[in-house]
Amino acid sequence: MITPIPEVSAAGDLLITRVFNAPRDLVWKAWTDPEQKLKWMGPRGYTACNPTGDFRPGGTWRLCLRKDEGGELLWHGGVIREIVEPERMVYTFAWEGDDGLPENEMLITITFTPHEGNKTKMTFHQTGFRSVEQRDGHNGGWNSTFDRLAEFVEKK
Repeated sequence: MITPIPEVSAAGDLLITRVFNAPRDLVWKAWTDPEQKLKWMGPRGYTACNPTGDFRPGGTWRLCLRKDEGGELLWHGGVIREIVEPERMVYTFAWEGDDGLPENEMLITITFTPHEGNKTKMTFHQTGFRSVEQRDGHNGGWNSTFDRLAEFVEKK
């Protein structure tokens, strides 16, 4: 497993850089193929379920994370802003409130670049946090998720 290199800026953004022992096309497909995404998406202790979406600029997406203990459901979704296969994707991200409406909308930009040998460097940038606590919670959740992604792509 690759060690995460998290960075958090003073401005409240979240920047995580990871190197995966897998080619870029494989990492891209893990992000964009709904069947593959269900096998790794979400931090440890959560299972991704009920994905919907239209993977194109302007398309919407929605996903649920179900807590393994207790079954709590955490719905989130957004709008795809940009896709440059297999290099970059940009999309909005918002948790849904109890009323089913999106809460604080954030922006996520992910780039995938070939890295020495047959590896992939992924740069994950998330903006729009309301608080340092929210940012730090996402930092932990995303790093746990990316540990699962690393395990998934390295088995392929």
